[in-house]
Amino acid sequence: MTVEREFANAETLAPVMREVFGTDRRTTTVDRLLNGSKKGVYRVTLDDATSTIVYVWNADEDYWDGLLPDGHDDPSNPFAHASGIDFFDGATHRLEAVGARSPRLLLTDRSKDLYPADIAVAEDIRGGTLAALLERDPDAGRHTLAQLSDMLRRMHGYPAPAFGRVAWIDGGGAAPDATCEDAYLERALVNIATAASRDNRAAEAETMLEEKLRALHAALEPRAEFGVVHGELCAEHTLVGPDGEPVIIDIEGLMYTDIEVEHCWMRMRFGPHYEALRNPDLDPRRMTYYQYVMHLDLVGGPLRIAEGDFPNRKWMLDIADFHLQKALAYDA
Repeated sequence: MTVEREFANAETLAPVMREVFGTDRRTTTVDRLLNGSKKGVYRVTLDDATSTIVYVWNADEDYWDGLLPDGHDDPSNPFAHASGIDFFDGATHRLEAVGARSPRLLLTDRSKDLYPADIAVAEDIRGGTLAALLERDPDAGRHTLAQLSDMLRRMHGYPAPAFGRVAWIDGGGAAPDATCEDAYLERALVNIATAASRDNRAAEAETMLEEKLRALHAALEPRAEFGVVHGELCAEHTLVGPDGEPVIIDIEGLMYTDIEVEHCWMRMRFGPHYEALRNPDLDPRRMTYYQYVMHLDLVGGPLRIAEGDFPNRKWMLDIADFHLQKALAYDA
């Protein structure tokens, strides 16, 4: 699929920069950061060598556009497409309230007067990723990891009012009718169907995959206590602030949900560094269930986006293949 996409540049972002920084500074460079699939992320450097990050939400910047299942744009859906200025704004304020660090907001604008899309401007964290720090300076990286562990305890210990997307619940929206574990069950069933319609191995094993999912779900005890969960937290989504503090990014998916969801993802992504973040009080059955759900999610999602014009299609197909193999071999 070929799509002509229009991206921001110094000229189109000039009104935004004037709104934030006034008229006495000039934009020198605009670099589009190619590490996202849902929004445009730009580093704008000014003539005094300072820089800022601009986020842009529109169809040209969203490689998932047109590829998502029904209900993806319903904000009351806990698994609605995690993209948009409202999700970003709500997540930023909730993280700040619980004592978790994300880039500080300088501007949010929904008017389309400054730029023909919803935009936000935030501080530019120039310390690199935690992943790079752990490789470059393990001692400093361990210090940042320890701070991240403390930050996670604040997030996960927050008494969430209900299961659901943070921006929706905090904005007064009603919690979904389904329980947390039931909502993840329905999402996983959609991902099994998605995989079965696109991969012969998944099609042949569809019944087995569904039976395994339902058995893991049936083993759970009811629970209604949730924390603030990033959902895709990893060393690449953690920047290092000026004082070595962790700063988490890609926050639109912030949810009130079971904290085991966070730990399943982090266990996969942090590898040997996960030990510094481990929580000994997690429910082992929920860990088993959500790990399987996560494998299925990382099959269905990548297979969908690979049908569009995402620049690195092979990478997405490789992710789907890896996690399909994990799901097929998963032994609870």
